[in-house]
Amino acid sequence: MAIVDLVMPKLGESIMEATILKWHKKPGDTVAQDETVLDIATDKVDSEVPSTAAGKIAAILFNENDVVPIGSVIAKIETDVAAEINNDTVIAPVPVVNEAPVAEVVADVPYVPQPFTPPANVNGKINRFYSPLVMNIASSEGISMVELENIPGTGNEGRVTKKDILNYVANRGNVASDTTTVVPVVTPEPVKEQVVVKQMPTPATNGVQQVKKTSEAEVNYGDNVEVIEMDRMRKLIAKHMVNSKQTSPHVTSFTEADVTNMVLWREKNKKEFEKQNSTKITFTPIFIDCLVRVMKRYPMINSSVDGDKIIVKKDLNIGMATALPSGNLIVPVIKNADELNLVGLSKRVNGLADAARNNKLKPDDTLGGTFTLTNVGTFGSLMGTPIINQPQVAILAVGAIKKRPVVIETEQGDTIGIRHMMFLSLSYDHRIVDGSLGASFLRDVAKEFENWDLNKGW
Repeated sequence: MAIVDLVMPKLGESIMEATILKWHKKPGDTVAQDETVLDIATDKVDSEVPSTAAGKIAAILFNENDVVPIGSVIAKIETDVAAEINNDTVIAPVPVVNEAPVAEVVADVPYVPQPFTPPANVNGKINRFYSPLVMNIASSEGISMVELENIPGTGNEGRVTKKDILNYVANRGNVASDTTTVVPVVTPEPVKEQVVVKQMPTPATNGVQQVKKTSEAEVNYGDNVEVIEMDRMRKLIAKHMVNSKQTSPHVTSFTEADVTNMVLWREKNKKEFEKQNSTKITFTPIFIDCLVRVMKRYPMINSSVDGDKIIVKKDLNIGMATALPSGNLIVPVIKNADELNLVGLSKRVNGLADAARNNKLKPDDTLGGTFTLTNVGTFGSLMGTPIINQPQVAILAVGAIKKRPVVIETEQGDTIGIRHMMFLSLSYDHRIVDGSLGASFLRDVAKEFENWDLNKGW
């Protein structure tokens, strides 16, 4: 017999933890190698975790809805084949973020859960894992690392959770300022809404207001309503949108583009394009093909902000906002879009869109975006004011393409013609993108759309 560790897999460079959504197996169940054991979720995508060995589930170490650091052992699998401790038979799980030693397969030793002993640093203090969310809250509240280390954690292995740090912040003013003292976290009772009803002065009261005693008031939505609890993804979207507005001062500029050449080219070539390349040509890869050419001339558009530093990205990774069947939104990323031709862009766009609709996106598919394109015209909108996808500094929205009579300027004079017109809107972070830069970039994108070559190949 041998015991194999099943660990929380690495889900991308910036992802430090994942939430267990559902266990498909329970202790005692048999499992085949590569068979799905559980479903997990990050703030990007949901994923399945397969078994790394065939055998029987010996122990499950976390419950559903637990938030687990990447690299943590989440289950034990008892295999039928004895394993020898050598380079050929040791199963190496995904490495832990903090370069923890790789877990080994222990042969012929039954699994016995052991009490957890927190790792200590050279000063004897606990060296705990802190999620990005906890670190962000600590930074915004001015909580030092020394103070953070002294906050008791109720999470797995003593981890400080969001609830722990928020409770600490709420009670921070009521405790001594000595940061070397461990501060007990007291969960406050929920504050019930108090209603104070004041009676208007009347002659009978001689102008003295009569105040009724405070009473508890329950939230009443009325009878003819349906109350719907947000699903996990909608809660994350809401959080990200609010965070983006709080982080970046948004400015939105608008322009319109005559995309007649683009429409006529696609109509002329779409059947032959699909026949030759086994994929459809939509407007999205055409937009991206134009967009990346302009972005190379405006590098500040392809950047992010870190405190007082501007991080200019050399890779042009274009996120495309995609609606899911549930009504939620996700942003898969086309990596190095400037290195792809129309065929490559079309295959990548269609592949990511299909994966999103069928819940088959991989965690890496949504990471590393440097600029986002959202097509609000898909559902008939003429224009929009998109919210920046943090930590990016700009997002472009393209509206519906509509035929309109417009003035056409020629050397022989002005005429009126029927043209395919589209509004473009660019929201940008005014901390580093000024109006002149944002408007100039948007103008040049519109020109790139308008100058689409009717004889362009792919």
